[in-house]
Amino acid sequence: MFGKVVSFDDGLGLGEVRADDGTRLQFHCVELSDGSRTIDVGASVRFRVVARMGRYEAVDVTRA
Repeated sequence: MFGKVVSFDDGLGLGEVRADDGTRLQFHCVELSDGSRTIDVGASVRFRVVARMGRYEAVDVTRA
């Protein structure tokens, strides 16, 4: 899927992406595929969706 980062908290390492279809999904900084631990709000990204602990999350988040 493709989308944009709509929020990211450097202190917590948690962010949220909005997919092109409007779905909003959370992600943790360890899911950033380039090894960095931060990403800019507004960055275009590509990601996969997985079900974890009863909810869907973005994983393998890559800058597009």
